[in-house]
Amino acid sequence: MKGLLFISHQTDKYTYLQSIQIALEGGCRQIQLRMKDIPSAKIETVGWRAKKLCDQYQAKLYIDDHVEICKKLNAAGVHLGKLDMSPIEARQILGPGFIIGGTANTFEDIQRLNKVEVDYIGLGPFRFTVTKKNLSPVLGFEGYKSIINQCKKENIHLPLLAIGGITIQDIPGIIETGVSGIALSSTILQADDPVKETSMILKKMNIEIN
Repeated sequence: MKGLLFISHQTDKYTYLQSIQIALEGGCRQIQLRMKDIPSAKIETVGWRAKKLCDQYQAKLYIDDHVEICKKLNAAGVHLGKLDMSPIEARQILGPGFIIGGTANTFEDIQRLNKVEVDYIGLGPFRFTVTKKNLSPVLGFEGYKSIINQCKKENIHLPLLAIGGITIQDIPGIIETGVSGIALSSTILQADDPVKETSMILKKMNIEIN
């Protein structure tokens, strides 16, 4: 995985589906449905609608945490946090045709995930973010540079997506660290014109909007 990944979020202004629609209209073609502390039946209901939206835009939908829902929806893949199902078990359920991502906060996390053959890693947080509980120590630019150098030394070539409190101003510096992509939520939804903000972010990342 590379480029921009939008992570759905419900705010005072937008529902989960509205947030996804915004990202899609702005040109983002990778969406993660993240609904924490919500019953799985509700997630599946929203998931079907999110999948239909993503299909209309030829975008890929990833499901946060819920492997079985990912399989039911025939989504592109699943993202697993540290306390979720193991990637090995998820692969047994999903088979080879799905993408499995994992969460890392340290180089040691990356080493562990590399051994269980995830397809990409969400690495963070870049800075403090209110959308995440039990936040790990922030990495900043230097943290990403250090971890990417360690990956090179250990011959680990997993795509790394920077995540956590990233703003549009941070993007050039983060891309320079060598990450494969960036995951965003709040910086898009808090903008005055979130659709325009999404397209501006893609331009900053040199991603063509189709």
